[in-house]
Amino acid sequence: MALPYALEKQVAIAAVRRACVLTSSVFNQLVKGETLTKDDKSPVTVGDFSAQAVVNTLLTRAFPDDPIVGEEDAADLRAESGAVMRERIVGLANDTLTADLQEGEKEEWGLGPSHRQTAAQILDTIDRGTFNGGPTGRMWTLDPIDGTKGFLRGEQYAVCLALIVNSRVELGVMGCPNLPISSANPSGPKGAIFVAVRGQGAHQFSLSNPFSDPPIPLTIPAFTQEDLNLLESVEKAHAKLSFNDRVAEILGITRPPTRMDSQAKYCSLARGDGGIYLRMPVGSGYKEKIWDHAPGSVLVEEAGGVITNSRGEPLDFGLGRTLGENFGVVAAGKVPHARVLEAVQQAQKEESK
Repeated sequence: MALPYALEKQVAIAAVRRACVLTSSVFNQLVKGETLTKDDKSPVTVGDFSAQAVVNTLLTRAFPDDPIVGEEDAADLRAESGAVMRERIVGLANDTLTADLQEGEKEEWGLGPSHRQTAAQILDTIDRGTFNGGPTGRMWTLDPIDGTKGFLRGEQYAVCLALIVNSRVELGVMGCPNLPISSANPSGPKGAIFVAVRGQGAHQFSLSNPFSDPPIPLTIPAFTQEDLNLLESVEKAHAKLSFNDRVAEILGITRPPTRMDSQAKYCSLARGDGGIYLRMPVGSGYKEKIWDHAPGSVLVEEAGGVITNSRGEPLDFGLGRTLGENFGVVAAGKVPHARVLEAVQQAQKEESK
């Protein structure tokens, strides 16, 4: 008898793997191969849209009744001013979708040489990601390139996909093309895919052969005080790093933080590359998007960790496209989480005085 969500897991891994191949190609062709101005984000736009088209194609073919909460919509691409961008996106998406079938993939998911789509079909597929979410039913949530600055620097980014059922994340898949397969060998082979199904554990696979290579079970280790450190964003705009420094001081942590972009931090936490992930509110009015935390949350929980907001409450994925009022994110192993939460709350009290 098949395990729950076995087909969803297979489709999600195939979708994320193809999207990772595409985004790596975008980086090599458009970021390394072209002269960019400092603020030119067009390769990210091309990658975002074309990867969303690829993932949404597989989800729509395999699960036509499932809505998708995505980051992008194709309105600007339909305008005449978007013609050049549209042509690039359609070409990249089709190149990826029509590549030969790999192990674990099925032609009925819209893959293989005979499944080229028109520009109109690609744009309609992108727009399958405009669902607004909600508390009931099945839905997928996708971030095609999480960590745009890391992507542009050739550092850490992730393709992130999750299945939410009645407000609970049941499946999370994240592809990290630039993450070393082993943190013990940072200059070694790169490209890992992380998968968690609720009740079935968390696992790491190689991005190149996720259906044939043996999975690596993930368990957050019981860190000693000396080994504990924080995983943080590289970008100061994304995290209140001075607040994190105070939390580390309260906890007596002496190891420097590990900084990287994207939900690769959740992957690193799940396999023990760091002991704590904090994302505290920066500025007022910002609300965390569900696609930024859904796959990472189930990965951490299935690796034996705990993830809450700064009040100790579970993250709520049934509020729509966001997590509601921003009380931050606190993720750690089961043993240190309560202590970390206390330190966060103490730092918040000090800050409010």
